[in-house]
Amino acid sequence: MKPDRIVPVILLGALMILPRLDGAQPNVLLITADDLRPELGCYGSVAKTPHLDAIAARGTTFTRAYCQQAVCNPSRSSMLTGLRPGTLGLYVNGTHFRELKPEITTLPLWFKEHGYTTRCTGKLFHNWHTKEKGDPRSWSAPEFLHYANHGDDTPQISGALPENHAKHTEGLRKYGSVGMCECYDVPDEAYYDGRVAAEAVRILPELKKNGPFFLALGFWKPHAPFNAPKKYWDLYDRAQLPALNPAWPVNAPKIASHQSTEILGPADQQKQPTAEQIAEMRHGYFAGISYMDAQIGKVIAAMKEQGLLENTIIVFWGDHGYHLGEHGLWAKTSNFELDARVPLILTTPQAGQEGVQTDALVEMIDIFPTLNALCGLPAAPGLEGRSLLPVLDNPALTVKPAAFTQHPRPAYPDRTPTKQPTHMGYSVRTAKWRYTEWRHWQTGEIESRELYDHTSDQPELENVIGHPPDRIALEEAENLLRAQFPLPK
Repeated sequence: MKPDRIVPVILLGALMILPRLDGAQPNVLLITADDLRPELGCYGSVAKTPHLDAIAARGTTFTRAYCQQAVCNPSRSSMLTGLRPGTLGLYVNGTHFRELKPEITTLPLWFKEHGYTTRCTGKLFHNWHTKEKGDPRSWSAPEFLHYANHGDDTPQISGALPENHAKHTEGLRKYGSVGMCECYDVPDEAYYDGRVAAEAVRILPELKKNGPFFLALGFWKPHAPFNAPKKYWDLYDRAQLPALNPAWPVNAPKIASHQSTEILGPADQQKQPTAEQIAEMRHGYFAGISYMDAQIGKVIAAMKEQGLLENTIIVFWGDHGYHLGEHGLWAKTSNFELDARVPLILTTPQAGQEGVQTDALVEMIDIFPTLNALCGLPAAPGLEGRSLLPVLDNPALTVKPAAFTQHPRPAYPDRTPTKQPTHMGYSVRTAKWRYTEWRHWQTGEIESRELYDHTSDQPELENVIGHPPDRIALEEAENLLRAQFPLPK
């Protein structure tokens, strides 16, 4: 469904549907996936995700949702504060947002301050890179399994490990203490996400007594390493997964690329993975998605048993997208569509629309004001997103003309001697185009540009900035980008 009108949110706000729950304050279940591009059945993917598909069937699926920066800490901090990375001054994993903005209000803290019991199980705020562990003030009780390292997610079982059915790992670097690909026949609770779901199920009766509640579930998958239990690998025939096109976009500037160090290791030590290794890692990524989906199913089943679904808003979102060899890239940290676009599904008990999709352009900073409006809370001051209530009421509408993503170069500037970027890539996604400017960090001078035509080039395989098919549309995209990220005067 194509959005046909941009509606002024202020004018429509009073007309939108607020909670119709006979005075009962709705609960909120906020579910986060790590490194998940929109590979879900409800998005047309071959991924086997029956539980998320069932959630989508009850609400609205946003097909054009975008993160504000494609790396964990900046993306999560932006969404959870409702502020863009530039407003926070946060572009790296190693700095906690409270080091920069000590008194800032987060989404769960706002709900806590307005009468909600707030709990967190799993990775919501970014974790082990930062000095502060999670964000204790946001929660009514200590966070669970929130401050850990993906590389420490080794299978916890009694007795010896069974056979590893991942057979092409030789030569791939280890991800911390874990092989890049591991396929063990172990229970779900052997890994982080199984234990995250089990803890959420355990505390539901307590939350039911002390409602309304805001429960955040932070799943660690499908983030690397690719080590879901074997039964989730068994859901897929590797030969039938989507074919990989690793081509670099024609005429794309080198600065748009990165070194894929998260998966391939330090640049000076890298060996290109074999075809078998690439296929195995891609297989493991899909297995991780299905493993994560199964854990969500356990929590939803427990909520249904407790009679909680009828009065609970559910939001499912991914912190950013991911490359699996496309463009010759692995993992995140680019401004390409594969990294910027994320899944977003929202269901409400009072929804007039169920099982619908919308092409409205939305950003992760829109989640905070949307939940405020749905729960009848006062608007938190200073938020930079917009409420999506108009879109929930009518999926043919949209509330903004564009979505914005940015990323610095080097990809991880805090790991360099200066700890500063040399450049920043600013990207705008309109309904038909992605336009990106790479600017020098100190001078603001534009050094490279990209333009991808999403009316014909969905995989972004040609940068057409040298011969734009529609110069008026390009000018509109330039104006949108520079209105959001002004050039120096």
